[in-house]
Order: sequence, then C-alpha cells, then structure tokens
Amino acid sequence: MEEAQVRELVVAAMGDGRHEFGSFFLSRFFGMAVPYETDTCVVSLDVKPYMFNPQGSLHGGVLATALDISMGHLLKHQFGAGATLEMKVQYFAPVRSGLVTCRTRFLKKGRKTFFLQSAAQDGSGEMIAHAASTWKQL
Repeated sequence: MEEAQVRELVVAAMGDGRHEFGSFFLSRFFGMAVPYETDTCVVSLDVKPYMFNPQGSLHGGVLATALDISMGHLLKHQFGAGATLEMKVQYFAPVRSGLVTCRTRFLKKGRKTFFLQSAAQDGSGEMIAHAASTWKQL
C-alpha cells in the first residue's frame, strides 16, 4: 500500500472527529457498518489488504475488534454503555476477501453484568470466528 493511500485512509477515518457509537475512528478506519436488528447488532466490514496479517489473511485483531464492537454496541443500544470485562475468541477459518459479518446476541442479561456472544461469517455464510464476553454496565 502506498503512502498516499494510507494517508487517505487515516484522513477518512479521522472524519469530523466524532467519537460516538456507530461512528468512531476504528469503525471508520475499517469501514464498518453498525446496524441493529431485533435483539441483535450486526457489524460488517469489507476485507481489504491493509487489514491482513503477514500470512495474507484478515488479522485476528481486526476480527476481534469487530466482534467486540458488535457486542458493545448491542449493550449500549439496549441498556447503556458498558466495558468489556473479558472476551474469548475462537478462530475457525482464514478470510482473504469479501464481506465479514459479526452478529451479536445476549446470552444472559443481569442487573449490571451481561454475557454476550458474537458469531462472524464470511460472505458465503461460513462461520469464521466466535466470541463470548462478559460486560459490566457503566
């Protein structure tokens, strides 16, 4: 990737400087869409080469970020802001191109502690990763 392309990505991600749910630097940098469905949040992103690890596939940290964002946004959407207390990610298959979609749902809702899971699929519907996490409402 050329320096000018990197600069373009960063400038676009900086945008107007907003830092809010649905639109903040990382979500803009990775080109994430963050819509809600009934009791779910769906985060999607189109895989680009700048997101690759040295092996030539989507970096696990980028995918973990998308999974985490999907869970945090669902919590915020239904109950208010929260913080990730812990998260476990399992990776099943590499992704080299196309759309990745992370669909989140609650496993258990407490008074201040919530358990969520998010499943990531590639464009063909193959499960590529799964995350489970514990959140504390702020």
